[in-house]
Amino acid sequence: MKNLIICIVATLALIVPTISSCHNPTQQKIAKYRNAAENGEAWAQFNLGLMYDNGEGVRQNYTEALRWYRLAAEQGDANAQINLGVMYDNGKGVQQNYTEALRWYRLAAEQGDANAQYNLGVMYDNGKGVQQNYTEALRWYRLAAEQGDARAQFNLGVMYDNGKGVQQNYTEALRWYRLAAEQGQADAQFNLGVIYTKGQGVQQNYTEALRWYRLAAEQGDAKAQFNIGVMYRDGQGVRQNKSTAKEWFGKACDKGFQWGCNEYRKL
Repeated sequence: MKNLIICIVATLALIVPTISSCHNPTQQKIAKYRNAAENGEAWAQFNLGLMYDNGEGVRQNYTEALRWYRLAAEQGDANAQINLGVMYDNGKGVQQNYTEALRWYRLAAEQGDANAQYNLGVMYDNGKGVQQNYTEALRWYRLAAEQGDARAQFNLGVMYDNGKGVQQNYTEALRWYRLAAEQGQADAQFNLGVIYTKGQGVQQNYTEALRWYRLAAEQGDAKAQFNIGVMYRDGQGVRQNKSTAKEWFGKACDKGFQWGCNEYRKL
């Protein structure tokens, strides 16, 4: 029977969560932040921006969040620069503007902030606010990845896997996928499973492939659930068991993965 194991290696979508450092602030703390912010303290301006951004202790107001982030960002606060970039990126409290997002991400990235470096990599990777440039994307992903950012490590693995902005190198792809996978990144765990299944950059090892697929599957990854089903169906790295295969195909199907539904009906 045809082996239906699939390989999906796509760059992650831009992930730009608001950085938070204060939760459920008291009115006394809010007054303290506001007083310091109005006196030009960047740390307080950033925190006040967070409060308005997240609706913590004040009514949520993206316009006010943007105003306070900008004041802190203009003083060089990297966290404020990132969050200001996020607001332009997502059109929160301001008209969406990828060029402005890129500008603020770059300022924070040049200060060594891994989140900003990752976001800048995504912008170059996808050509958002700048001409698409895989070489620049690779450079910024690498800087973030070397600081331990799992998203950047995964994306760097993708670029080596597909030869985007760099010569294709499965061994390097394996290395970066592993670093991200060991931090629990499900897409990296899945791709690591694919690499062991195919023997790309490493000796083919179905047992290792199954181990990584299982870790991704436990996080709800439908592709990994499907591939585990294939391995039980075909007896790859595990004793053949059609009943267990059907169970895994069913899990993938429940996630909306059509190939899982198709294989489930065959067994």
